[in-house]
Amino acid sequence: MVYALKIMDKKFITKENKTAYVKLERVVLDQLDHPGIVQLHFTFQDSLSLYMALESCEGGELFDQITRKGRLSEDEARFYAAELVDALEYIHGMGLIHRDIKTENLLITKGGHLKIADFGSVKPMEDSRITVLPNAASDDKACTFVGTAAYVPPEVLNSSPATSGNDIWALGCTLYQMLSGTSPFKDTSEWLIFQRIIARDIRFPNYFSEEAKDLIDHLMDTDPGRRAGVGPEGYAALKRHPFFREVDWSNVRAGTPPKLALQSGARSSDGDDHSYSSQNPTPIRYGSGRQNDGPSSTESPGHINRMASIDSFDSKWQQFLEPGESVLMISMVKKIQKLSSKKVQLILTNKPKLIYVNPAKMVVKGNIIWSDNSSDLNVQVTSPSQFKICTVSLCKCSSRIEMNSSNSTFTVVLCVPFACYVSVTMKTANLHINLSMLSIPPSMAVPVEKGLVIRRCETKSMAVEKSHR
Repeated sequence: MVYALKIMDKKFITKENKTAYVKLERVVLDQLDHPGIVQLHFTFQDSLSLYMALESCEGGELFDQITRKGRLSEDEARFYAAELVDALEYIHGMGLIHRDIKTENLLITKGGHLKIADFGSVKPMEDSRITVLPNAASDDKACTFVGTAAYVPPEVLNSSPATSGNDIWALGCTLYQMLSGTSPFKDTSEWLIFQRIIARDIRFPNYFSEEAKDLIDHLMDTDPGRRAGVGPEGYAALKRHPFFREVDWSNVRAGTPPKLALQSGARSSDGDDHSYSSQNPTPIRYGSGRQNDGPSSTESPGHINRMASIDSFDSKWQQFLEPGESVLMISMVKKIQKLSSKKVQLILTNKPKLIYVNPAKMVVKGNIIWSDNSSDLNVQVTSPSQFKICTVSLCKCSSRIEMNSSNSTFTVVLCVPFACYVSVTMKTANLHINLSMLSIPPSMAVPVEKGLVIRRCETKSMAVEKSHR
């Protein structure tokens, strides 16, 4: 039998105080029994890691199917949405809130059926039918911010207690993404995403059917108590919606699944690119490949300092570049997410732009575009681990990138006088790669994420500092 092995680093769990979450996930999965939920077979550990042997879903993530097909047909979306509704009804009936429903956590079996995975954020409610031992109880409150930005409901942003309505909102986001190929609140930063969520700024493509738009409207009501599936009639009202008119709820998983779109091209199963022996950035230079510690005084403002040979750049990353755009540096770094980590590819181009790519799926997950006009700013690679982005006038303000594989830190600091480009300080544990394109008026502080504010300095340049509020 084939299992999917979830590996969790003990040091990271201890450092991030996630012990209770790991125990809770195991306890919950042990007691759940539904065909729409990934099954936990057994667990074990060694001196370094904890292991969960889970049911293998060879069809991959629902996200992959959406990406490969562009968007799903309404019949395909209805099939997956119905199976998701069936599984959520069971989860909520057990007195649990999943709190991280998204297309990446919805797996597809070899037979094409949908299963919910990743219960690392699960929250038992007071009436839960799950037996939770004291040492496996999470100590966070139900209003604690968890989940993924694009799927978070407005009440969570306002610190209201979590309810089953949170998962129903995420169901609406998932249905929208299946039908359109993108999130309903997609924007250039998490802060802007949150503003659109609070304003409920949903824009329906003209190819959405009236039934689909009406269902999404009811799933994503700003009042959690009025959402379809949450009201007095519960899931019975949701199942009666015209969008599900053709669904046989008495035997919902007996339907014929949509045909799976296969991944184009053969890639390694773990998604690692073995041509990179470390996580150190690889700067690139046309010509001699001679190392240079920094720009010389004779270089023109528009000069781009590249290192090493262009031959060291793998051509497979070219697909993510625009016409005329070239690569200056590439780096494989670790992205720590919850209790696990995976490698991500960072690509610095001469736009200047920093692209964040999932190397396993070969999909762009985000990017930082510092300028739409390459003549406005100057990119200078100063060492194998640092680069600078300056104005043409070679001002003192610059950008730097620091990558450290030991603690997986990723820092970008950008200061551009008289401009509204934003500097960011980030950990790869929460890689907000596209947090950097907010535009703000002078002297206005904008909260971006907990502990950080972006402000315009008296020197008319941008800066990031720790918030004391």
